[in-house]
Amino acid sequence: MNVIFEERPAPHGIRIGIVTLDSEKTLNALTLPMVEAMLDHLKQWATDPAIVCVLLRGNGNRAFCAGADVRRLTQACREQPGEVPHLAARFFADEYRLDHLLHTFAKPVITWGHGLVLGGGLGLLQGASIRIVTPNSRLAMPEVSIGLYPDVGASWFLSRLPGKLGLFLGLTGTQINARDALDLDLADRCLNDDQQEELIEGLMQINWDHQATVQLHSLLHAMSQQARESRESLPEAQILPRRNRIDELLDMVEPNQAWHALNALIEDADPLFAQAARTMTEGCPLTVHLLWEQLLRARFMSLAQALRMEYAMTLNCCRYPEFSEGVRARLVDKDNRPHWHWPDIDTVPQTIIQAHFLPTWTGTHPLADLA
Repeated sequence: MNVIFEERPAPHGIRIGIVTLDSEKTLNALTLPMVEAMLDHLKQWATDPAIVCVLLRGNGNRAFCAGADVRRLTQACREQPGEVPHLAARFFADEYRLDHLLHTFAKPVITWGHGLVLGGGLGLLQGASIRIVTPNSRLAMPEVSIGLYPDVGASWFLSRLPGKLGLFLGLTGTQINARDALDLDLADRCLNDDQQEELIEGLMQINWDHQATVQLHSLLHAMSQQARESRESLPEAQILPRRNRIDELLDMVEPNQAWHALNALIEDADPLFAQAARTMTEGCPLTVHLLWEQLLRARFMSLAQALRMEYAMTLNCCRYPEFSEGVRARLVDKDNRPHWHWPDIDTVPQTIIQAHFLPTWTGTHPLADLA
């Protein structure tokens, strides 16, 4: 199952729940059994009065979570071309339920987002009430490279970033550091990697029956100060200093215009823009159109509405060829030569783009009960 659940005792008979993603070799990539186990356990802890707080973390030094195990999902897609495999329908429904549960959990959820926090991992981080990064954290939604699109609630949290920054991160898969995450309100605290056990010990010492919120804030504030004093500095900000240029570049009416504007920067003197341009232009043109449309639609949606929209989009991505081909090229064969079915940004059919937002099921939406 590759996920471990613990309960650590605290004063007065209460307990701290700890969820540990335990698949270091796959960078803690999420599988259906892992997602289902977390859903079940968190639902139990939500109604258990003895559990007062939950910590979500990942084993290994390299990653909190690098997203979903898309290799297994696209293998099922290749075996059933043009259809939605049962594994995909079930996995994404449960993954989005887990994201929604974290966002709406009635008790503090602390996520320790060290190392790589990609795709589905960023979805887990954004669901927490306290989002911790460390100096080595690298956050991204890199789906443009594999023919998917930024999901797991990214319609909701990317559309709420300042200006065109959410659009830029989705189009280019740019990795942001801990300073950027704090600047963009994608993280709440930056602690040092060696402070995790200190945090757990601090949680176990809180008197959760008396002003627990104040005590928790004091603990995190003190640990943040300690972290600042014991390290030289955070990484230099990458995104906010470039916001004006990003906003100007992406001040366009159509997604293909934005693509061409970024494509022109492949040889740019700024290495961040040059890399962003290369990643986008080597990525999936259909993804660019899907991202543009999803952010337009999600601007005034609730989280639940955004997740319901994404569920339709994702199942349709399983029906069309780009997702399977992107994963084959990047992660399976690793030839990095995806043969996109629609390789030209200017000729992706509007009918195909709009078809990705249509239901693949009959009757009630499978996620209709998300509040």
